[in-house]
Amino acid sequence: MKTYHLEFEQNLPIPLADAWDFFSSPLNLARITPKEMKFTVTSNYTADTKMYPGMIITYHVSPVFGIKMNWMTEITHVKEHEYFVDNQVFGPYALWHHQHHFTEIPGGVKMTDILDYAVPYSVFGRIANSVLVKKEVKKIFTHRTKAVDDLFGKYTG
Repeated sequence: MKTYHLEFEQNLPIPLADAWDFFSSPLNLARITPKEMKFTVTSNYTADTKMYPGMIITYHVSPVFGIKMNWMTEITHVKEHEYFVDNQVFGPYALWHHQHHFTEIPGGVKMTDILDYAVPYSVFGRIANSVLVKKEVKKIFTHRTKAVDDLFGKYTG
């Protein structure tokens, strides 16, 4: 299985606690995901649900060609105000390991995403990644950057 590695960084002009509260809530994920993905959290959580190791989050998502899929992730590690990790339990990827890191910086917080993923179907998955999947994953994070800027303002240092 071929594994791919991507990293994304974004500086936000908000306090660390505010960034943590927003990004550690699964209910906010739909707000920063492209609309065409039809991303819906199906877990029965409320806005005040605190993230914890072992937390299972389920979604409906249409990542490509409008095909609706179920996706389940587990929060495996949480260090409040520093990082959390989600891993796919089942869904569209052969592997999805996503680290979310938060570091206080002057005037805000630096958010770093470290993503390791694999596409199923061996050689066909590698072809699909080079033709479509990698571009779509990058597009999701590009959209998220803009959506987060729209929500919190652009960091000016």
